[in-house]
Amino acid sequence: MYELKNFESILGNGVLSDELLKGHFGLYEGYVKNTNGALDIMKKEEGIYEFGEVSRRFGWEWNGMRLHELYFSNMMKGGSELEKGSDLYKKIEEDFGSYENWEKNFKAKASMRGIGWVILYLDKESGKLFNTWINEHDGGHLSGADFLKFAKQKIPERGFLYALARLLFNGNEFHVEDECGVRRDDSGGSS
Repeated sequence: MYELKNFESILGNGVLSDELLKGHFGLYEGYVKNTNGALDIMKKEEGIYEFGEVSRRFGWEWNGMRLHELYFSNMMKGGSELEKGSDLYKKIEEDFGSYENWEKNFKAKASMRGIGWVILYLDKESGKLFNTWINEHDGGHLSGADFLKFAKQKIPERGFLYALARLLFNGNEFHVEDECGVRRDDSGGSS
């Protein structure tokens, strides 16, 4: 279960009003409560209507919780500048041309009309940074959680969705089982 974290130390930061922050603390509290409630429901037997609906809704609650934690934990009274010699500062300059260009782009996206988030993402494949607008946080991707890379698999003839439903975690590797429970190795044969 997830525990509610205390972020009251960011009250009085001089940038965002305490009223606004307290409102977001309330939202965050609800996301933590609902994430835990969803986890309880998802422990129940699969196939029931409630299980399916809560499973679809889980990303909304999780992301509401995690994004608020990331947001609050990046705030501090008095603030501080990103160190110019830091790896992140250098990477921002490389990808955006200058720190000022990055900041201008980030603030422009943060000023767009709508409910959402602006997040600086690192594409782990290319190493490139992106400022990205997240319209709503219910897309199913769990913010702050890493993707696990799947072992190379030939997907059983019965289809991709079936294979995904049958992925089994074994150590640090995922394997696919066919409908008879036979594990398939990288070549698609049985093991």
